[in-house]
Amino acid sequence: MNDTNVSNSILERLAGELEDLTPEARKAATYVLENPRDVGVSTVREIAQAANVKPNTVVRMARQVGFEGYEDFRAPFREAIRQGAADFPKRARWLQDIRKSGDLGGLYADMVQGALRNVEETFANITAEDLKSAAEAIWQSQSVFTLGVGVNNSTARNFTYLASTGMVRFHAIPRAGSNAVDDLAWAGAGDTLIAITCRPYRAEVVEAVARAKEQGITIVAVSDSPASPIIRAADHGFVIACDTPQFFPSSVSTIALLETLLSFVIAVASDEIVERVETFHKRRHQLGLYHEEE
Repeated sequence: MNDTNVSNSILERLAGELEDLTPEARKAATYVLENPRDVGVSTVREIAQAANVKPNTVVRMARQVGFEGYEDFRAPFREAIRQGAADFPKRARWLQDIRKSGDLGGLYADMVQGALRNVEETFANITAEDLKSAAEAIWQSQSVFTLGVGVNNSTARNFTYLASTGMVRFHAIPRAGSNAVDDLAWAGAGDTLIAITCRPYRAEVVEAVARAKEQGITIVAVSDSPASPIIRAADHGFVIACDTPQFFPSSVSTIALLETLLSFVIAVASDEIVERVETFHKRRHQLGLYHEEE
């Protein structure tokens, strides 16, 4: 059992005994349930102050769930933080509740749990330095091509659309009536291709990445396995989790990753990007493209 599960089980026990606690101890327990990450980084006095109770009330609360004192209670939470784990006890209870809510409650719980787990697993294996390195390569490129077909086509185009509010050298491919290899025909060193595909890998994406590699194009790949052919060919590879109980792969973590990557591009970009984004939206307001509230 890892420390994330340990700290979650503590919180589940605490929630189960909430009604049996004294009113003051219940205040302390409620604060811990709603702010579990604070436990690992706060002293007993800090938790007591935040919960508006006395320190010995926090100690009694810890003993109520089987610990000798607050420090013993806090240890699993500190370890979870050290390992970069996240504690979501309220989410676990919520998922259990909706699973029992009716014929579709189980499906609802499975889909929500899958989406949350995919995002967690994806970002658990990606560092800020990984994102910064890819973002710098993208920002320094002459042209950036974003390639996605099938379910990933709209994801690639959404990324390109968002980037284009402040930058002009982003292109979603394949273009209408074309194919990705032709769209990359005149690209080379100094350009970047962001390619997206998950199992079963789309042949045109794998082929486009192979040709782009031969042309000296920098490859940023987003796929679902370290063994993916586009990850193996990439200069910057990001492995995402896309499991789902349905027949289609989940796009949630792919979208979250690309949005985060774009935020890193903006962060490493020159200052005029912010001004350009502001000008872009100001112009839209002036043209009446946004509904204005009276």
